Amino acid sequence: MIARLIATLFALALLSPASAQTDNLADIARSSGTPDIPGLKMVWLAPWGDVAKAHPWRNIIVHQTEGPAGSARGGALEQSKNPTRRGVTVWVETDGTVYWAVAETLVPTHGDGANRNDNKYIDNKPTYRQVVRDNSIGVEFAGNYPDVARGPTDAQIAAWRILVRVLRARYDIPRERVYAHNWIDYKDARYCEGCALATLAREWE
Repeated sequence: MIARLIATLFALALLSPASAQTDNLADIARSSGTPDIPGLKMVWLAPWGDVAKAHPWRNIIVHQTEGPAGSARGGALEQSKNPTRRGVTVWVETDGTVYWAVAETLVPTHGDGANRNDNKYIDNKPTYRQVVRDNSIGVEFAGNYPDVARGPTDAQIAAWRILVRVLRARYDIPRERVYAHNWIDYKDARYCEGCALATLAREWE
């Protein structure tokens, strides 16, 4: 599955003028307000503030929800009403629309405390009880219902390619600190939540 996703990504990259879209991405990522981000359809439910005053995010955790197509919007709206409920800061719909739901100074409830310590996917010595909600910004990808093993859509992959660069640039997060939920927490054994997306993020420049 991961190989197919990577192949799809490369095909999309060949079809799009990547240099034109990302020349000033680092500058945009450090801005405030509700900037237009080339290549992303961003719905701002909470604007950016001064990045120097943002919560000190050190990691990115990739989640996938079992909601159907269209559920990211509903999840993001509920999150914006109650920012610290179980959920995340950023939601990604199946069509690639990104919802920034929560002010970057607030910490939603996500993750299970980094309880995985079996080294099944990655070395868990540096993550066990350390990659947690208080230091990790969460991104939720909707649409793997009713088949939880269904991967992200091509539109989600294309959006993720840009979004993860924005997050990394804004909060100075190295790519090795992008984690799948399943890599750090014991999760649903039927599929590896966020694994394909986290793997891609670590392979992109």
